[in-house]
Amino acid sequence: LTVYHLPLWQAFLFSVLGNIVPVFFIIYFIDAVSKFLMAKSRIFNRFFQWLFARTRIKFEGKYAKYGLIALTIFVAIPLPMTGAWTGALAVFLFQIPKKPAIIYVILGVLGAGVLVAILTLSTIGTINYIK
Repeated sequence: LTVYHLPLWQAFLFSVLGNIVPVFFIIYFIDAVSKFLMAKSRIFNRFFQWLFARTRIKFEGKYAKYGLIALTIFVAIPLPMTGAWTGALAVFLFQIPKKPAIIYVILGVLGAGVLVAILTLSTIGTINYIK
């Protein structure tokens, strides 16, 4: 907003689209890519095992309790190791049907975008008020 002087709607649009586009690739190609890389390299094998285990631990209980709503909330929380990419990985790991999962991930990305926009505007407003 302040560095590139973008209007809020443009910054929101670019951030949401930039977050959603990789979700499709992750959901549709992570299985083939991870199997290929795990078979070819011990390093990738360890990495994917760690990543998959970590994602299962962070998401499993929530998904069992709340279903797809948990996916939306998990994606909407703007913290490290949550978000659209980890949510897309959870879709793969828990074999959630792809089409409804994509909708819930997109809803989570929109929610995260709104939260970050509100926090950004609040911070900018507070800083300007203090000055």
